[in-house]
Amino acid sequence: MIRMNRATQVSQIIEKNPGIQFSEIMRESGMKNGVLSHYTRKLEEAGTVQVERTPRVTRFYPLGINKEESVLIKNLRQETPKNILVLLLEKESLSFNEVAEKVKRSPATVSINLTQLIQDEIIEGKFVNTKRIFQIKNKDLVQSAITKYHPDVIDRSADRIGDIFSSL
Repeated sequence: MIRMNRATQVSQIIEKNPGIQFSEIMRESGMKNGVLSHYTRKLEEAGTVQVERTPRVTRFYPLGINKEESVLIKNLRQETPKNILVLLLEKESLSFNEVAEKVKRSPATVSINLTQLIQDEIIEGKFVNTKRIFQIKNKDLVQSAITKYHPDVIDRSADRIGDIFSSL
């Protein structure tokens, strides 16, 4: 059996999972921290992957993903923002209470995530008849990112819609 080069293995994991965190690559590859650090650094120095470092999280992306897409991908890799985006794709626009009820998260969690999605310029909040309504700014971009990088989200979303109709 031919053993895959570790750098190639890490590169393939990043290619299949844009926005993946370092700890997730460790789990998926089975490599230890120091070994993985070596290979991710080599890939970054070779210009083979893009790396986004924030104070608590380092994310890895394949080449060719622009800033707008990387922000979307980052949010789609997190459960609550992903659920909010899928919900807003399905429902067009919703109030804060409707979002909190449908994603089944605490109001504080929903507030934090909606605020982040607004700061990331993915959604916007508008006042309609004294009620704040949230909607996606660029539905085509969100739909495209989901289709390209997280097609599994669409399958689960279709299942949820089927569940909703069967419960009527």
